[in-house]
Parts: sequence; structure tokens; C-alpha cells
Amino acid sequence: MASTNPAVIMGDGTGLTKLGFAGNDAPSFVFPTAIASRSTTSGKSSAQPVFGGNAGSTTSANNNLASKRGMEDLDFYIGDEALKAANGPNYSLSYPIKHGQIENWDHMERFWENSIFKYLRCEPEDHYFLMTEPPLNPPENRENVAEIMFESFNCAGLYIAVQAVLALAASWTSSKVQDRSLTGTVIDSGDGVTHVIPVAEGYVIGSAIKNIPIAGRDITMFIQQMLRERGELDSSLRTAEKIKQEFSYVCPDIVKEFRKFDNDSEKFAQFIVENESKTSKKIIDVGYERFLAPEIFFSPEIANSDFLTPLPVIVDQVIQQSPIDVRKGLYKNIVLSGGSTMFKDFGRRLQRDIRDIVKERITDSEKLSHAKSSGVDVNVISHRRQRNAVWFGGSLLAQTSEFKAYCHTKADYDEYGPNIVRNFSLFSVP
Repeated sequence: MASTNPAVIMGDGTGLTKLGFAGNDAPSFVFPTAIASRSTTSGKSSAQPVFGGNAGSTTSANNNLASKRGMEDLDFYIGDEALKAANGPNYSLSYPIKHGQIENWDHMERFWENSIFKYLRCEPEDHYFLMTEPPLNPPENRENVAEIMFESFNCAGLYIAVQAVLALAASWTSSKVQDRSLTGTVIDSGDGVTHVIPVAEGYVIGSAIKNIPIAGRDITMFIQQMLRERGELDSSLRTAEKIKQEFSYVCPDIVKEFRKFDNDSEKFAQFIVENESKTSKKIIDVGYERFLAPEIFFSPEIANSDFLTPLPVIVDQVIQQSPIDVRKGLYKNIVLSGGSTMFKDFGRRLQRDIRDIVKERITDSEKLSHAKSSGVDVNVISHRRQRNAVWFGGSLLAQTSEFKAYCHTKADYDEYGPNIVRNFSLFSVP
């Protein structure tokens, strides 16, 4: 049965989780990686229907009965439902993943439970699972994932893939990609953290990886701060998030962009905020934050006094710290992945700045050696699957004929234990 069913692709990120089946172009479900659990009072929890039924009043007798039976563990919400439930007095909200790493395994197991049975509505023993992991993920974390997936959910097979490799596979849909190579530099920027990851023939060069403490959440908070300083009627995070998604873009020159805005009043926009019942509206002015917010990737000093290195410099450092024989391939195939790389002209600005850095280095080298260089081709790949690149790459790889042969099965786990997932073999795709 499992051999004919499509594999399940689960991409759990710091901010969002993406679920779906292999072969699809996009995830079937995208929701926040959040869980709301019933707050305990006097050491007891009240019971609700399985998988977060409607919260309502229950008698103390039912509460006590539920606590004795252990049913309080079934009373939780995930995703958008968790955010709504946390607005009430009975539930507490938590995010089990911080900076790409799972920190609360009990909550993560319950989160996966709802993901599989409520959202995907599938029996895990009938499906192979491809799950994603961040770069430099500790082997102990892989073992914990295997233990939960095989012992709690009895899944048919499991493959844990590095996010950067999947993002490279997703870039094959771009017309800029001439050959389907698993060599390149991946810039993966989501909600919580940005990673720059060099990959050579499908293997991550771990010693050269760098992470940047600037990502989508920092951009949202920067916009919120500007709205507050200007005294706008609504400066909530939700409003700042909407402004970021609908209005923000990357400019080629920040000084010239300021002049354009000052000389052209039409460049300023307005954003209308409605309440949930749509009975009232607030008009928010959108100004310099349109281009200033994404600029923190290129001029981080405007938002963060502790981190001052621009993203193009970080990318160049990562490639220069990689083995010399793969550097040209790493410059030639710089792949963008994640929602925080979706700003208009982000790839164009990044490519220009990296080219300037490389050109300056080559010029200096030619002066010292008195020899002409053949040059280095710098190419930043943007594509239409960029927002869900990691998930889509998993969907591509998991539908190949080789995929299930590389998965670890329940029989493998029963015989060798969770340490079978410590070292995963990578496979090439024709």
C-alpha cells in the first residue's frame, strides 16, 4: 500500500509549516508553526474534543475525569486556530521551533499529530515521509525525529533532507538554470533566520555556512517601529506584515530613492486596515518603509547595531571559505529560497553587489600578478517556486523512482534503532 501512495512532504519552519504530497506543485496546507495548549489550573486541565474542538465551558467533574484519563493531552490547537485560541484566557501559545531548531519535542509531536491526522487526513503507515532539516542539524535531533515518526506514528518510511539541497532542486524550474546541478550557494531566508549555505554535488560544506540574524520577522518589526514613530492609527504586527508583503521592494540606490520620494508625493501610498467585522476602517500612510525595510539586508546598520555585515559580503565570504575547485560553481548558481527573498528586485540588487565585490578582487589580483583573469560568472537565480522552494524541491525528489530505495523503513528502525538516520545518503536525480 505504501509503495503506491504518494510520499508526504513536511516542511516545518520557524514561522510556517508547509504540508502536502509528492508530485504537487505547491503545499496543500501552509500555517504558522504554533501550538496552543490548555493552560493548567491547580494542576488540572479541562478536556475538549480530540484535535482541538470548539472551546466551551465544561463542568469540573468532566475536567477531573479528563485529567484522570489523560485526555488533556488531546486538547490543543495548531496553526491559525492556535493563534485564535491563544487570544482567550484558557490557552497558552508556544512555538516549538526557534531559529530553525526544534526546542520543544513534546509540543512538536503533538503538532505533527494534528498535521497528519487533521490536515493531511492520512494513515502514516501507508505513506513514506520526507521531512526537512536546517543546516548543521545535530544528529540527536534526527534521532528524535525518527523515534517519533516510527514509534508514535508507525510511518512506512522516512527520509530527512537538508533544506538547501531541496532548494537547489527547486531552482531547476528557472530558465536561468542551464544544467540540473546540485552545486550552488543557497540563500534561505524565512521568518526567523537567514542561512547562506554552500552545496557541492549535493553535500553541504558545513564549515563555510553562515547565518544572519536578519529575516522576515525583523523586517516586520522594523516597519512596525517606523509606523509607531510616525504616530499611525494602527501599528500592529499584523498591519506591518501586510505592508511588508504588499508594498515593500528593494531599490538600487537608497539615497536616490529618498530623493524620488521627496520629489514625488505620489510615491507615498496608503493602506486601509479593517477590523474583523469590517465595520470600521483605518487609513495608514506607507512611506519610506517601502524600501527601507528590505534594505536592512544590504545596510543592516539602519536596524541592528550588533550586526553590520551586508548580505552580499556574507555570500562572498561563504564562497571564499569553500574549497577552491567549487567556487566558480558556487558563484554561478546562487539560489534564493524562502519568503523573505521575494521582495521585488532582491535578486537583481544582490547579483549586482556580489559582482562588484568579485570584480574588485579580480582587479586587485590582476594588478599584483600582472596576468589577465578569465573572470568569474556571478548569477543569482530567482524563480516562481521561490517562496516554497524547499517544499517544492522535496516534492520533486520524492516522486522519483529512486526515492523510496533511499528511505529508511520501519523494519530498518526496528532492527537498528534511531541511529540509522545519523548519516543519510544523497541521491542524484536525472
